[in-house]
Amino acid sequence: MVTLVQSTQEKNRQRLTIQTAELAENTTAIRSLDWDRDRFDIEFGLRNGTTYNSFLIRGDKTALVDTSHRKFEQLYLEALAGLVDIKTIDYLVVSHTEPDHSALIADLLVIAPHIVIVGAKVAIKFLENMVHYPFESQIVKSGDLLDLGKGHELEFVSAPNLHWPDTIFSFDHGTGILYTCDVFGMHYCDDQIYDTNPQILEADFRYYYDCLMAPNARSVLAALKRIAKLDIKLVATGHGPLLKESIPHWLEQYQSWSAAQTKTDTFVALFYCQDYGHSDHLARAIAHGVNRNGVQVELIDLQQTSPQELREWVEAAKGLIVGMPPQSCPISQTALSTVLAAAHKKQAVGLFETGGSEDEPIYPLRNKFRDIGLTEAFPPISVKEAPQAAMDQLCDEAGTDMGQWLTRDRTQKKIQAIDATLEQALGRISTGLYLITAKKGDLSSAMLASWVTQASGSPLGVAIAVAKDRAIESFMQGGDRFVLNVLEESNYQPLMKHFLKRFPPGGDRFAGVKTYPASNGCPILADALAYIECEVSSRMDCCDHWVIYSTVHTGRVADVHGLTAVHHRKLGSHY
Repeated sequence: MVTLVQSTQEKNRQRLTIQTAELAENTTAIRSLDWDRDRFDIEFGLRNGTTYNSFLIRGDKTALVDTSHRKFEQLYLEALAGLVDIKTIDYLVVSHTEPDHSALIADLLVIAPHIVIVGAKVAIKFLENMVHYPFESQIVKSGDLLDLGKGHELEFVSAPNLHWPDTIFSFDHGTGILYTCDVFGMHYCDDQIYDTNPQILEADFRYYYDCLMAPNARSVLAALKRIAKLDIKLVATGHGPLLKESIPHWLEQYQSWSAAQTKTDTFVALFYCQDYGHSDHLARAIAHGVNRNGVQVELIDLQQTSPQELREWVEAAKGLIVGMPPQSCPISQTALSTVLAAAHKKQAVGLFETGGSEDEPIYPLRNKFRDIGLTEAFPPISVKEAPQAAMDQLCDEAGTDMGQWLTRDRTQKKIQAIDATLEQALGRISTGLYLITAKKGDLSSAMLASWVTQASGSPLGVAIAVAKDRAIESFMQGGDRFVLNVLEESNYQPLMKHFLKRFPPGGDRFAGVKTYPASNGCPILADALAYIECEVSSRMDCCDHWVIYSTVHTGRVADVHGLTAVHHRKLGSHY
């Protein structure tokens, strides 16, 4: 039976409806239909709206799989209450914590605070910071089971990085339904429950894959392997129609597209033990730095991956990062030996401790990688206490170093591809020389800059081009504050030489440099000709750079007769 509930009020001039449908015995879909939504994740335009799908499973215990978007709060909760007494729901399975699927979790907990939230370890951590309401939780990983009774036994399948790091599938052995949230979905709003007319859906299915799944094609292939053994009768996706009529076709599409995508991609395989020490936290901080260079990172749990899969990951990766596993775990020890056996000298490597009580020693492993001939992208990261902001910055900068090493050839090829005459002409655009200094809490950063200009007069504002692979980029988000130090023609060389050095991850960029604090807390260089205190207002994506527009609050000139240092280039491919 299918029930369609029309919204009685208009929200942002969008038609919102709720549809419920029985999928199998004691299994109901609750589909929130957003007919007029025209954008998703800001950058993705939509042609056919979208849906947010949630599912109710009633055995001896009752489980809800995902919730809905905040805009459906009243409609969704009314529809759910029409199907079940919300206070009797035992479990909420969170496929991942993206707000369009998890926005109503806090509302459910107010009604039924006893609900046990089931999800990946990362999902539970995310929710602790999102919900701000105490809740019971159950962490699950691949192979774990949740028996709801009456034949409904859920098996969980980890699928990290498939749009979000905390993604997990749930397979009901009683009905053959695989709950996948974003994976295999599409932004397509229709009151057809299933993929009855696949030819109509093809374009939206591919567009969705290209936007959300293609960047992590290797993780797609790994997830497809994990579900290959399941007898799937229905794919219950989080967006769009549910897949029933052409399941082999849709899965084959993901397989072929992902296989093609992975042939040329440069990626880093980051091995860690998700449940051990601070491994998960540190791994994601390092991955963020690698991603800054446009390099993908695949997070691989040493304790959840077969030796064959490990070998495949290692052999295909250009870079390897290893979080030290516990010495007492025979599974992770075998996995570590597999990684070593498959590594080769054309790769870069980085190692980090995880802060567990019995980390495998880091330096003997470092020596083994050196003996094979791998290049060390960053020095080993030692963790002696719970990670603080300084450790997060160190890990981020270490990942940045790995990404820069892996993309050095790509950068050189881009330079060589520029027409020589054009390159010389661009090089004749002269600029000043400046130092950007920034501080957040106890963390600080600095960058020598030359692509700087005044960009507005009312309000006063400046624009600065910052390469996406620069560590300071994370200090220049909306609302962040920094100081623009203007270098003087007569004494810029010592400062330029100092800040052009390659600093180790977490290194103090201001050691040996005279500074004093600005009113916004950022360092002012004592030897600068002038300084201007700025606040980031907006950022524009310009391919390999961000153009950061900032309003100006105050400034001062140290020597009214001094001249700004001028940077003359010969080639447009270099600063």
